[in-house]
Amino acid sequence: MALRIIFMGTPEFSVATLEALVAAGHEIVAVYTQPPRPGGRRGLDLQKSPVHLSAERLGLPVLHPLNFRAEEDRDRFRAFGADVAAVVAYGLLLPEAILTGTRLGAFNGHASLLPRWRGAAPIQRAIMAGDAETGMMVMKMDKGLDTGPVALTRKVAVGPDMTAGELHDRLSAVGAEAMVEAMAALEAGTLATVPQPDEGVVYAAKIDKSETRIDFSRDGAEVHNHIRGLSPFPGAWFELAVNGKPERVKVLGSTPAEGEGAPGAVLDRSLTIACGQGAVRLTRLQKAGGKPLDAADFLRGTPVSPGTVLS
Repeated sequence: MALRIIFMGTPEFSVATLEALVAAGHEIVAVYTQPPRPGGRRGLDLQKSPVHLSAERLGLPVLHPLNFRAEEDRDRFRAFGADVAAVVAYGLLLPEAILTGTRLGAFNGHASLLPRWRGAAPIQRAIMAGDAETGMMVMKMDKGLDTGPVALTRKVAVGPDMTAGELHDRLSAVGAEAMVEAMAALEAGTLATVPQPDEGVVYAAKIDKSETRIDFSRDGAEVHNHIRGLSPFPGAWFELAVNGKPERVKVLGSTPAEGEGAPGAVLDRSLTIACGQGAVRLTRLQKAGGKPLDAADFLRGTPVSPGTVLS
């Protein structure tokens, strides 16, 4: 028999898992997501989350409490009589009343190989650190931040030029498959969990705007990892003088390169930039208000001469 599932998620990353659970024949009795937020060009329109929009397309009931402090919200959650809650990037630390508000508890799909990269930004942090491997884990949730016992692991290789956006899409698909498999085992009574080890705990703090500016004094490999770890959002950037005024330019793609010079110096007409050690070639860029362009197209509209120093 299918499980009665409460699904909890918010961003695009979570949509694949919601749709996979529906396709697997489970009964989604409710979908919880973050409330609509101001958006649009002027920030005046309330925008529903990707999970909210997906749930509406699937004809599923949607709830979006700000939190679960109100007893009526907790009572409503329990009243669904769900077997389990499936959680993927919901965006809220769940209280004990919700973690125990279903027959079998709550299971979270997390985008790292726990206990490495607990927290808000595991995909970006893994790439920025130069990890060659990450993955998806389904764990039974407890009151801690991504501390619960692990039920299922799927490893994913991180290519040397893979961006956070590319890894995001890969892990979203892998996570959907993993959650469906975990729910099938849970339904069959065969899902076992293993406590996380005490060693190897690393936290993936939310990306702060202050760390998005490119520091070309770092090693070239580190600069490359920084760029791809922040691509496409929020985007690593530098400033370039255009018509005598500094203009911010996002870098959405790069590759390690050979060369040496003062950090930030443009070494050739292919946008090879000297770093503290080694160099990096910028392959895809975006000016403020413009569209992403390959380096050759960018240079046609914004010439950057060798010897220019990016800051």
